[in-house]
Amino acid sequence: MFDQFTLGIEEEFQIVDPTTRELKSHVTEILEEGKLLLGEKVKPEMIQSMIEVGTGVCRNIEEAREDITKLRCIVSGLARRKGLAIVAASTHPFSKWSEQQIYEGDRYRLLIDELQMVARSLLIFGVHVHVGVPDLDRRIHIMNAARYFLPHVLAMTTSSPFWLGFNTGLKSYRSEVFKKFPRTDIPDHFESYQQFQSYVDLLVKMNCIQDGSKIWWDVRPHCIFPTLEFRVCDIPTRVDDTIAVAALFQAIVAKLNVLIEKNLGFRLYHRRLIQENKWRAVRYGLDGKLLDLGKQKEVPVKDLIRELLDFVDEVLDPLGSRKEVEHVHTMLERGTSADEQIRVYEETGGDFNAVVDLLMENTLENVPEECFD
Repeated sequence: MFDQFTLGIEEEFQIVDPTTRELKSHVTEILEEGKLLLGEKVKPEMIQSMIEVGTGVCRNIEEAREDITKLRCIVSGLARRKGLAIVAASTHPFSKWSEQQIYEGDRYRLLIDELQMVARSLLIFGVHVHVGVPDLDRRIHIMNAARYFLPHVLAMTTSSPFWLGFNTGLKSYRSEVFKKFPRTDIPDHFESYQQFQSYVDLLVKMNCIQDGSKIWWDVRPHCIFPTLEFRVCDIPTRVDDTIAVAALFQAIVAKLNVLIEKNLGFRLYHRRLIQENKWRAVRYGLDGKLLDLGKQKEVPVKDLIRELLDFVDEVLDPLGSRKEVEHVHTMLERGTSADEQIRVYEETGGDFNAVVDLLMENTLENVPEECFD
């Protein structure tokens, strides 16, 4: 039963000059050798100062850990040989989107032609987690319920407090930048997979989109793979945090599936209420309160995350992910990448170079050095 919940993780890294700490539009210099070593596991994105890596289909969280750590390791080594470094954070503290070069390709050319400055200014970096759910209707029913937990996990991963040299006052400014795109944020719930597919078909028929890949919700049924794709998070700076988040999403899916198997429901909440919680996660991260929609009151976000850990506890041993999910407690105690970036910024009197140095160091924490050569 639990074998179906395979995992796939995609991470988008910044390419930076370790001397100037600025973003560098040098992805093509890394890609040529990267393709030889990693094949389709490495690819460009729209901005040339970004490089994306993706695991294969992983049977469990241990395989996912091995794959994503190796990918960070190899890409970091390739960048270093070019005099560059990689950073895992959802915005760069001070580099400007207007100075970034666009990667040549029909996909990105069409996107910019359609969305114009909205697309050009998308200088953000994320992490996407795929969890296998083979049955189409089950995929939709689990998505409906999982929407409630999206702000909880976003609050744990915030890594984008700065934008264009400003302290935004938000913990996840990436979320606000991405909202400019159409068909983003928390999705509505659907009665069935057929209802969802009818929605997609209608948009295609009316020339709104070419296919389902142009639906960029915080969680979506993937248009090709038999997965639910979770897209709500900022990219965690530490690889251990990325693994914990992937394990938690897998556990949420598995737990909701258990409830469905037992003919037990999970209360569905309106998008407009979940969106309130998302805003709080964007603004305050782990320092704020979320709305306990069942009790209809504010609760510290850390308390709700601990409740979430209790909620998924019964599936952790069958999934083999107890150690990875329990790392969430460390994340709650330490704070997020955004918290650490703000602390360094304030301690150094607003030195963004010190922030980038912190990010470069933490991006490679627990990434084995022997892969670099």
